[in-house]
Amino acid sequence: MLPVTRWLAVPADSPDAAASPDTSGSASTGQENTSTGRLIGAEDLKELTDAAEQARVWDAQFGGANWRLSSIRRCLNERALPLLDTRHHEATARELFSDTAELSRVAAWAAFDSGHSAAAQQHFVQALRLARAGGDIEMGTYVLTTVALHTILEGAPDQALDMAQGAFHRGRYHASRRVLAFAKLTEARALARMGDATGASTALSRAESWLDKITPGAQDSPRLSYVTHSRLAADATEIFRDLRKPKAALGWSQQAGELSDVHQTRAVGLRMAVAATAACQARDLDQALDHTDQALALLQRVESTRARTHLEDVATALMPWAAEPRATAFLQRLEQGELTTGAAAR
Repeated sequence: MLPVTRWLAVPADSPDAAASPDTSGSASTGQENTSTGRLIGAEDLKELTDAAEQARVWDAQFGGANWRLSSIRRCLNERALPLLDTRHHEATARELFSDTAELSRVAAWAAFDSGHSAAAQQHFVQALRLARAGGDIEMGTYVLTTVALHTILEGAPDQALDMAQGAFHRGRYHASRRVLAFAKLTEARALARMGDATGASTALSRAESWLDKITPGAQDSPRLSYVTHSRLAADATEIFRDLRKPKAALGWSQQAGELSDVHQTRAVGLRMAVAATAACQARDLDQALDHTDQALALLQRVESTRARTHLEDVATALMPWAAEPRATAFLQRLEQGELTTGAAAR
């Protein structure tokens, strides 16, 4: 992917380049907003950051295929991208490009979650170009790490490993500790998918170390608020499940915390599904079914292709107990299509 290569080689354009970046025709020059006749100001930027934050909440709570997420695409295409067709004060321009990059990143993740990987890739490419045009190396690091996570889940962990490591090294002296922790956590997930237990454990430990270095009470961007020790524990559940170390996976799942945050419905449901498959690896049917019930209760509320895939993974893991009445009930419900995620939300 050419934009990835460009960003790794030169992650930020020169200060003058922000006025006319390579964003596939989305930006040109001009002194003022050509549609309103005024310079872009703080209210415009706040509108974009608020839209991105609301979209992140909706995505986590309702799933990427939920109708609410169409608003982020409208904001991106009808509001943010047209604002780039101006010449701004330098500081405003950089913030505008970064905010638009985040909108595009969120749109990409929602598209992926709803099963539209081609659209997701287009938005990711756009986000990386915008971050580079705005000279925001931290945003570029964050976007590329998200691309790496997408690539893992698409089944190419070796490519994702290169992206995650490249993102970390390019952002090492520019990105926040929370972003660097996310890069190392994604590296650990890629290595686990590749079967490298030692490498995955080392990367996970380094991710935890970066989180430990964050000053208590430090103010990070809201877009990074989910990169916490709890998120690390949730990802570690999947890391050790992938490494077929179910005892460790289930231990990490307990550390991830209770099922209390309504804004993390999908994330917690996915973790419960992963814990269910780990319990199957441990040959613990009771625990597997307990986690399965929790996963079902949560994932039926979201519209997400990933949620459906995770439930199908649980069904596969339960097949050795297909004759068990408790397992049969779940398998029959899935086969009959009752678990098409998002039915309750609609």
